[in-house]
Amino acid sequence: MARMPHLFLGLISGTSADGIDAALVEFPDGPSTAGLRLVAARTHPWEAALRERLVAIGQGGEPRSLNELGRLDVQVGEAFAAAARALLEQAGIAPAQVAAIGSHGQTIRHRPHGEAPFTLQIGDGAVIAERTGITTVCDFRRRDVAAGGQGAPLVPAFHAALLHAPDEDRAVLNLGGIGNYTLLPRAGAVRGFDTGPANALLDAWCQRHTGAAYDAGGAFAASGTVDQALLARLRAEPWFALPPPKSTGREHFHLEWVQARLRGGEAPADVQATLLELSAATAADALRAHQPGTARVLVCGGGVRNPLLMARLAARLPGVVVESTAVHGLDPDYVEAMAFAWLARQTLAGLPGNLPAVTGARGPRVLGVVHPA
Repeated sequence: MARMPHLFLGLISGTSADGIDAALVEFPDGPSTAGLRLVAARTHPWEAALRERLVAIGQGGEPRSLNELGRLDVQVGEAFAAAARALLEQAGIAPAQVAAIGSHGQTIRHRPHGEAPFTLQIGDGAVIAERTGITTVCDFRRRDVAAGGQGAPLVPAFHAALLHAPDEDRAVLNLGGIGNYTLLPRAGAVRGFDTGPANALLDAWCQRHTGAAYDAGGAFAASGTVDQALLARLRAEPWFALPPPKSTGREHFHLEWVQARLRGGEAPADVQATLLELSAATAADALRAHQPGTARVLVCGGGVRNPLLMARLAARLPGVVVESTAVHGLDPDYVEAMAFAWLARQTLAGLPGNLPAVTGARGPRVLGVVHPA
């Protein structure tokens, strides 16, 4: 009997929509994740005009029409398929060797509360399956929302499988567009939740005032001074005080949200410094509130590349080791993409992908929609 492929490919474009992360992961036989290996990874760039529309809609803008929404769904699917094909070409792997693609898609609206809770990620999985010839699992979040959950974060189950330690309380902090924690106590239930903006506001403010897509190395923020009064107004946002489970996105934390709290006349660099301090402060506040005995914070996501953000986080968590997931063998740039490869594997095995204690769902659920090759 032919050996079933153990290669899975994960695809995600996060809140910042700064590129499509693709990760090819080799899993061991059986349900264990011990010994999994990142075979290859790359970040595939967005076409500029498409990214501009996705960011605008993700920040609360409306599609111009149903026709545009349908077109964007296909265009994002095409872009994700291109990212998968490029990675396989880079790795020298044939599509037939890959068991499945797990595609997160691009979130354009996340509304897990209200009369009709929903979350919407676009990037047609049927298009990805057709263009790659690989079984594609997509639309992971909606089943959790239908079961009463937030639909996010979904990565904590993957973090728990790889990074739990029996001798210390740990936390995994993803500093993407939005920050989110996985709390890994040495004993007890895994928990997780969003902390608020991490890079989304930093990127947007930087682009508006410098033209650069992001603040490389935190240099723009470092050139300014934290405005303590502005920081206090930003931290007074009621969302930060909500108890978990909770999740958020660009549709809540966007530049108009910042603008409404400015008094006028603030230097752009000072606002950038203040937004960076907001990211560090809210992440530190959340950890002290929900797992005060944490010994180690393992950080992944784009924020790892911002030394000022990492330094401010460490300064606000005295006595806690703050380090990259790279120290533990996980490339911080591709942890989330690897997680969606793992989620596709869970789906095909008929196993749950959510943690109800994290999302608030009524129970474990097999996630995702499968488009066979």
